Amino acid sequence: MTPRDYCEQKTRGSGSSFYYAFVFLEENKRRAMMALYAFCREVDDIADEIKDQQVAMQKMDFWSKEIVRTFQGSPHHPVAQELHWAQQHFAMEASFFHDIMEGMLMDIHHQPIIDHAMLELYCYRVAGAVGLLSSTIFGYKNLQTVQFSTKLGYALQLTNILRDLKEDARMGRIYLPQQARIQHRIADQDMIDGPDGAMNENMRNLLVFYGDAAESAYQEAIALLPHCDRESMRPSIIMAAIYHQQLVRIRQHGFDVWQHSGHISPLRKLWIAFKTWRYEIKACKHNDPESYPIRWN
Repeated sequence: MTPRDYCEQKTRGSGSSFYYAFVFLEENKRRAMMALYAFCREVDDIADEIKDQQVAMQKMDFWSKEIVRTFQGSPHHPVAQELHWAQQHFAMEASFFHDIMEGMLMDIHHQPIIDHAMLELYCYRVAGAVGLLSSTIFGYKNLQTVQFSTKLGYALQLTNILRDLKEDARMGRIYLPQQARIQHRIADQDMIDGPDGAMNENMRNLLVFYGDAAESAYQEAIALLPHCDRESMRPSIIMAAIYHQQLVRIRQHGFDVWQHSGHISPLRKLWIAFKTWRYEIKACKHNDPESYPIRWN
């Protein structure tokens, strides 16, 4: 199996929304995105699946050194070999890969999220840095697109946090800040056990607050994207449409993620990706942002 085949298999087998966002890309960009996603999958699996912290740290240390080797031209792992190919074709920065790994280390160390600033830092590391690398692959003209990618990464990660709250809490990971939970009188055990029957007002208010924060971040991202980069950022728009639909579903079920998952089916993801892609093609053709505004629905 070639490194390219390995990354493609890793990506296709994941079922992630990430894949549906770049399925319409031209070949070289799609190949680079699959390498990037495969890397994210490798380090995320270390944080999620390896319970022995020392072993997890050793594996993360390998990847930290492997990224250095990748940018020096001597990678060992098949994913790193594909990243080396991608780095030769697109001006990706090694620092962003290390930022992603720092986010994974926060999970491995079960680092508590104390306040909003720490939540923003975590979201940047595990999502914003990925968005910045993706934007480099997609190509952009206006530096404001960097702000778009960072803000969109925040929106996507907040959606992830709300959607996976039940599973994460039972793994000992609570990403909603301690300060906010104290303010809403929510204990850690409340997050782990979930509401007993109907959602109580304190829990709902906490989740609605962060649901509204995610919605605001989606809208702010739209406002930040320069029109000249709308076409190149089409995969990001597609990804946002898929994730936003999950946020909509969470809201429709009153934020009771313990009883109703925000996940949507692969077929639904593909349909949203196709509809968004088709709409964005029309928007590009007509070149009239007032008649064809960016929309997540």
